[in-house]
Amino acid sequence: QVQLVESGGGLVQAGGSLRLSCVASGRTFSSNHMGWFRQAPGKEREFVAAIRWSGDDTYYAESVKGRFTISRDNAKNTVYLQMNSLKPEDTAVYYCAANKQSYARWPIARTYQYDYWGQGTQVTVSS
Repeated sequence: QVQLVESGGGLVQAGGSLRLSCVASGRTFSSNHMGWFRQAPGKEREFVAAIRWSGDDTYYAESVKGRFTISRDNAKNTVYLQMNSLKPEDTAVYYCAANKQSYARWPIARTYQYDYWGQGTQVTVSS
């Protein structure tokens, strides 16, 4: 059974930083793209960042470009999201996601392009 488990969320002041982690189990994702999405109350889930299976390319939403960094460690089956210069509008539940097709086309930034999802971790940024 495939599981994605996020951690690292919490409460932080505006301008602060958090690092989210997502550990995958049940299969290896070393040949699969992975991403982060977020969902604020009353809003649709939106794309945040994605990383290519090899780790050599990344793709970001305009709203987080320059502030967030996605990375991965395939040996640990883990993907990270380093979030700096956080803003109150970054407040949301953050979800890790993985695509099940090996070496899929790139980039992928739509929810329907991801097949596995974590349960989410809450990030709250106070002003």
